[in-house]
Amino acid sequence: MDVNEDILLDARGLQCPMPSVKTALALEQLDGGQIVKVLVDDPTSKKDLPQWARGNGHQILGIEDIEGHVEIYVRKSGG
Repeated sequence: MDVNEDILLDARGLQCPMPSVKTALALEQLDGGQIVKVLVDDPTSKKDLPQWARGNGHQILGIEDIEGHVEIYVRKSGG
């Protein structure tokens, strides 16, 4: 996906709910409208992290299956 992220969060090796927790912490560092790219390899996180993000008002810009992991692009609400 051709998106320039402001923060890259490598959450591979973490089990749900930790990728969502780490994403929340990363989003706290960003201004509204900025983007975090999250790398996960926990199959549950592929579904749960986007659901958590939308539920908290953030936008999912894309989800890509890459060899061995998933990339999830989250735009922080506001801005």
